[in-house]
Amino acid sequence: MKSFISADIALQAAVKAATNYAQIVTDQDPDDGEHVVPGELRRFLGRLRLLHGVPFSYLVPDAELLPVESIRFFYLDRAWTDALVQGALSVGTISSADRTQLEAVYPHIRDEVDEAERTIRQPRGEALLKAGSGTITGFLMRSRAVSGWPNLHVRAYSRDVVADDALTTAAESDPSRMKVLRMERLAPAVLLVLFDGVPAVVHIEEPRQGIQFGARLDPEDPPSARRAKVHVRDCNTGDSVPPVDDFTPANSVDVPFRPGAPGVINIAALRQRLAAKAPNSGGTLEPNEYALQMLRFPYRQVFGDPKDTEGQKFYALDRFKATVALDSWKATVVTKLGKV
Repeated sequence: MKSFISADIALQAAVKAATNYAQIVTDQDPDDGEHVVPGELRRFLGRLRLLHGVPFSYLVPDAELLPVESIRFFYLDRAWTDALVQGALSVGTISSADRTQLEAVYPHIRDEVDEAERTIRQPRGEALLKAGSGTITGFLMRSRAVSGWPNLHVRAYSRDVVADDALTTAAESDPSRMKVLRMERLAPAVLLVLFDGVPAVVHIEEPRQGIQFGARLDPEDPPSARRAKVHVRDCNTGDSVPPVDDFTPANSVDVPFRPGAPGVINIAALRQRLAAKAPNSGGTLEPNEYALQMLRFPYRQVFGDPKDTEGQKFYALDRFKATVALDSWKATVVTKLGKV
C-alpha cells in the first residue's frame, strides 16, 4: 500500500509549524525586550500604521477638503490601517503554505505592532509606553502658522484641566495629557498630528524659543484691506494701552511699509509713529523702548474648550512687567558709564 501526503495534511502541518515557531523564536531588541517579530520589521509596520510613507493624495484626495487656513480633526480607521499592514506582509507570501503560515503568526504580529506604534515617537526623558492598541485620532492643519513657526507646540488633554491662558510644564507622561504618536509637517504649510486616544481639549501654541517681535492684523478690517497694526505699551510699566483685546486709534498704530516693497517694514517710520502714541515715550524711542513696543509673546489657540464654543479666541500667554522705572534705569546706566 502506497502512502501519500494530501494537501490538507500539508496545510495542517504548516499551520502547526508556524504556531510553534511563534511560540519559540524570539528577537532580542536592546530597546524594548523580546519579540517574535524582528525589531526593524516591527518598527516599519508601526510607522506604516501611523501613515508614514502613505501618499498625501490618499489622506486628502481633493484640495477643497483642506482649504487654506483650516484644520480638520479625524479618527483613524483601524480596519484601514490593519489592511495596510496585511498588504505589506502579503508581499512576502507566494504559495498557499506561505499564506497559511502568515495567518497563524499574524495575531502575534498584530499585538507587537500595536505596541510598536507607541515607541516610534519617544520624547526625550519619557518612558516607553507599551499599552495595547486603542483609538487613534488626529488632525490636519493647513495654515501660515505652520510655515511661519515650524516648531509649533501641540498638547492634547483627556479632560479640561489647564486654563486656556495658563502656562504648563506637564510632560506627556502626565495622566491628564495624551501621547502624541506622530507630529510632522507634510508640506511647508501642512501639519499632521496623531494622538493616542480621543482628546477633550487641544492646545496649539507658538514656540517659546527666543524673543519674538511682530505685529497683528486687525480682524475688524475687511479682508481685502486688512492692515497690520502694533498695540502700543507704556514705556515705564510695559502695560498695553487699554482696551487690551481691541485695536483703537488711541492704542495702536498702522505698520508702514517701504515704497515698492509691501512686505518690508519701514522701521524708521514705525518708530516715529510709536513714539507719538506710546505713553511716557518723551516723543522719541530708545532702542530698548522700541524693542518693548514690538515684543510679542506666544499665542495659543484652544480647541474643544466647553466654555469657548466659538473656538476663535487666541490667548497671549505672557505679560511683560517692568520691574524698574525707566528714569531709574537710565540714571543707573549713566552713573555706571561715568565710572568706566
